[in-house]
Amino acid sequence: MRDFTLFSMPHIVTLIIFFTTFFAFVYYRKKLKPYQEMIKWTVFALLLFGELSIQLYLILIHEYELSDLPLHICSLSTYLALYLYFKRSQKAFNLLFFIGLLPPILSMISPDIVHQFPHFRFIRYFLRHSAIPLAVMYFILFEGYRVPRKAILSSFLTINLIAVPIFFLNKLLGTNFFFIANPSETETILTYFGSGIMYYIHLEIVAFMVCIITYIPMGILLKRENKNLRVNDKMN
Repeated sequence: MRDFTLFSMPHIVTLIIFFTTFFAFVYYRKKLKPYQEMIKWTVFALLLFGELSIQLYLILIHEYELSDLPLHICSLSTYLALYLYFKRSQKAFNLLFFIGLLPPILSMISPDIVHQFPHFRFIRYFLRHSAIPLAVMYFILFEGYRVPRKAILSSFLTINLIAVPIFFLNKLLGTNFFFIANPSETETILTYFGSGIMYYIHLEIVAFMVCIITYIPMGILLKRENKNLRVNDKMN
């Protein structure tokens, strides 16, 4: 069932389900507070399923390749989220915020897949990429994580530092982790980034822009919370 079509009915319906869930998650956050533990471990299970199921699936059908190693940027997001479930870390969350909120959503809008619904790989792809931003929102809404503005630059530099060994690993293995070597094989946003040095320039520019855009709602939230704090201090 290798006939995925961008913005086909299954794709559009899947996006509608995700965005409805995402915005309901935010809008009904106070009403969902009593169900925090259930939400926490449901998202945890989805993260774990998304990362482990594809590895087991490829092994069972004897199609496992080096390019299937869990070293993509969404895998890094998953590892950070799972880590935060057991140990609080502001630095880890800062990085997760920038690579785990908007990038997976963009990956769902322009997915790097060839299989159509109801194929397992279609379902797993969207469940996994849905779970990551939902995990980010869980930590913000229920665990009180916030991200300082200075984290935009520090997280961007951290991503680039991580990309350096990944670049050489791609050279060694002939893989394309982090899509550093070249755009994805299927037609995605990266297809329009050009090739050679221009591909890397566009990749860096867009990555930094994504960091800035991702931070805008957080900046608004912090400004609103600081304003409310000042008002409460004056009243007291």
